[in-house]
Amino acid sequence: MGPSRTSPPGGGRRGVLFDVDGTLIDSSYIHTISWWGAFRQYGYDIPMASIHHFVGMGGDRLVDNLLPADRDRDADHEVMSSHGALYASHWPSLRALDGARELLAACHDRGLAVALASSARKKDLQVMKSILDADGVIDGATSANDAKESKPSPDILVAALRAVDLEAENAVFVGDAVWDMKAAAALGIPSVGVTCGGISAAELRDAGAVEVYEGPRDLLRNLESSAIGKLLLA
Repeated sequence: MGPSRTSPPGGGRRGVLFDVDGTLIDSSYIHTISWWGAFRQYGYDIPMASIHHFVGMGGDRLVDNLLPADRDRDADHEVMSSHGALYASHWPSLRALDGARELLAACHDRGLAVALASSARKKDLQVMKSILDADGVIDGATSANDAKESKPSPDILVAALRAVDLEAENAVFVGDAVWDMKAAAALGIPSVGVTCGGISAAELRDAGAVEVYEGPRDLLRNLESSAIGKLLLA
């Protein structure tokens, strides 16, 4: 048996929320090329660099930021559906980032609640959870179905906190996108950035990250001195 869930003096469990795309699964650039293809199908030629900047934001917000304001917005749903279909065609190529599974297990083994705070479609999340192969150390998970507003709105983090019975003051959030950092900041949750999704450490810090690592393996090596380790000592 593993250790019991850690509780701070004031009561309530502690835990870590994890973004999934680009944080635990190497999918940021697959999302980029899938959005690029979807936009091309509907006559929009959007540079991939511009698209990548908004990956991690909810699909509705991404489309609204990248397409002309005077477009036919009735087609937005079709564009998002096209992205979903193109992304699904890459499912066989998806891989867990180095150290992702071990990082989740290390947090769990230290008595922390572990939640996947993903705004991915439910079927995409199911695929990514299968790739992670870490269900035994994951206490809860969210998908786009669980949030009214997408990132950078904090709705998905609120849903993840609720899924594992956490209060914001007892949590740390790990993500790879500027929008992850902004969502955590809206709730006062310390955010740990990882650059494996392609966003620089400087951008993540500017968006509110309290510290930044190269990826799951780097964070795992420094777990005890990280914001997650400090959570255990609080």
